[in-house]
Amino acid sequence: MILGMPYLTDEPKTSKKSLVALMGPAFVAAVAYVDPGNVAANITAGARYGYTLVWVLVLANLMAMLVQYESAKLGIVTGRSLPQVLGDRLRRPGRLAFWIQAEVVAGATDLAEVIGGAIALNLLFGTPLLVGGLIIGVVSLGLLFLQNTSGQIVFERVIIALLLIITLGFVGGLVVAPPSWQAAVAGLRPTFPNADSVLVAASMLGATVMPHAIYLHSSLTKDRHGSEHTDDHKRRLLRATKLDVFWALLVAGSVNIALVLLAAASLHGPGTGQEDTDTIEGAYHVIAGALGGGVATVFAVGLLASGLASTSVGAYAGSEIMAGLLHIRVPLLARRVVTLIPGLAILAFGFDPTWALVLSQALLSLGIPFALLPLIFYTSKKDVMGPFADPKWLLAINIVVAALIVALNLGLLVLLGLGMGG
Repeated sequence: MILGMPYLTDEPKTSKKSLVALMGPAFVAAVAYVDPGNVAANITAGARYGYTLVWVLVLANLMAMLVQYESAKLGIVTGRSLPQVLGDRLRRPGRLAFWIQAEVVAGATDLAEVIGGAIALNLLFGTPLLVGGLIIGVVSLGLLFLQNTSGQIVFERVIIALLLIITLGFVGGLVVAPPSWQAAVAGLRPTFPNADSVLVAASMLGATVMPHAIYLHSSLTKDRHGSEHTDDHKRRLLRATKLDVFWALLVAGSVNIALVLLAAASLHGPGTGQEDTDTIEGAYHVIAGALGGGVATVFAVGLLASGLASTSVGAYAGSEIMAGLLHIRVPLLARRVVTLIPGLAILAFGFDPTWALVLSQALLSLGIPFALLPLIFYTSKKDVMGPFADPKWLLAINIVVAALIVALNLGLLVLLGLGMGG
């Protein structure tokens, strides 16, 4: 039980109002889908290919909804997070090996978010990157302290507020540069304008599901709702979770689509500088040149909120992974201090931040099968889920989705390796 957060064991009548009161965990997990890495990828997609890759994000979001619901479902039905289920069923060598790769994934996530937040502070205030990274670390420590002292509901509200800022920051540009809605609708038809667009589409789809979000969502629902429920109450919680996941991922997906539309409307075409959007700094300067400093500032504020929210959620995920797999609970704030070191070291020694973001994405790709495949396996087993085990038709869909996500991420790694070699 999280301090200040009593478990919800009562079973009042199901109503829209009561279901809404149970929502929140999915909005925390959804922050993983609007991190700085996604921002750069979506801006680049719209700047290079206009509206033609909108369909990629729609497909990606549908897959994300399914995966995140499965994670939340595991936490509600079993009262255990995915790391805890793995920790209960793996032998010690297996637990240790699994924890090492999961920690690498969590560290890669945190690396990207700290760097992204530092870049945002640099763009807004000219803050040196190292100082910006320290500021992001201190603020994220404050957010995690809030979670420790005030409970999960307060933490959820703060993260949702940051998600709102992210949404306004990244969607606001559409007011200044309205997209062609007709072209956007046409972009729902699956197509690739050229061979290079396949790589961009793969990167968008491949980054759909973040491993730390899979681990964390099951933990969030467990901590929010408790672990002891009747089957009827579990069904009620699952109905609320469906709403939670739908609206949270709808917001996150809309933000990502808005970034593509913004870039397509204002940055696509000859002489617009679309070739400079591969980095966050480049995207910012291109937006400033095309839409003005005001829009660019709002964009940078959204990026800052994205970095702050994402790094806090990433640190939370890392803590839950360690506790579940190793049965060791390290104070969350202490973990936060330790996990800040890699990101700050990269900034301190002057490594290319963009290169660091690329590397972190590659590490995340490696971690996806280790989170996704066990999730699908356990949610289909009756000895784990009881009457809530996935039916065969849903298992088949999950397998197809998992195969697509894993294949895309492995393909990305191959393409990235070939690109490095060239």
